[in-house]
Amino acid sequence: MTERPDHLPEYLARLADENAARFIADGLLSGKDNVPAITLNQATEPLPESPRMRLRAVRDLIDDAMYTYRDDRPTQADAWLAPRLHAILRLTREEAADAALWNYVALGVAPDFVVWRHFSENKKSVNARYFKGPHHKQAFARLWWSAELFRNGSDYAPVVAACGNQDMLNTVLRLDVIDHRPTAQALVRMLRRDVVRTGREANALGKAVNAAAATLMYDVIAPDAERDAGALRRWIDEAEEGHSVHHRPLPLGPTEEPAPEESVERLTALFVDLFADARVRGKEEDTEEE
Repeated sequence: MTERPDHLPEYLARLADENAARFIADGLLSGKDNVPAITLNQATEPLPESPRMRLRAVRDLIDDAMYTYRDDRPTQADAWLAPRLHAILRLTREEAADAALWNYVALGVAPDFVVWRHFSENKKSVNARYFKGPHHKQAFARLWWSAELFRNGSDYAPVVAACGNQDMLNTVLRLDVIDHRPTAQALVRMLRRDVVRTGREANALGKAVNAAAATLMYDVIAPDAERDAGALRRWIDEAEEGHSVHHRPLPLGPTEEPAPEESVERLTALFVDLFADARVRGKEEDTEEE
């Protein structure tokens, strides 16, 4: 299978889409070839050389995830890796929206992880969009953004719950409504209370919540607290100063105020009602068989 790059620079970099596409060939997607690391790094654009952009911290975390879940299904690594990747790679949302950064992490830092995590035994290949794709699909962007959107202030526990259900990532992460924190926390609460258990149910819930948003203004029904930009800046500054993150305990995110409990509970009750009427694929067939 694809191996860890044999050349790893000190800092992360940007790899533009057109350059990234040159390295995504059938041999890589089938897990048979390695990425020519030196050639790839010659095609990159540098990022500021700061402690928070050190490549080694990201690579060490990925190695730890692959080792920890070596005997399990690779999908189980998502819930462990997402909050820790977010805590180690401390970015503003503007920085995290740069697809060229994630192209580089996937191809220049950890192509072996992408193959290990996303290889399809049925197709004997990896979908190229896990290397270069939208934020809800790309192997590392999807994890970072999951942690950013599902964390509740400094608490990453909701991220672990969300990433434990693949359809919360595959369907819900791409919805605009997820940027409203009480909405995100209400969806996670549905999982944690076992109202929603399966991937199909999470998929149906996400679609129902998104459809209802066309007529219901969630931010009016359930207002969020004002965000503290200073908390994020202080959190990023800690990384600039060389602050390290331990892998084993669940880390802490920016010390922002959590989503208002009243708002989260109000939306949770609403979503329970929406889910009761949602069409879950396969549910009708199961009911008929009974």
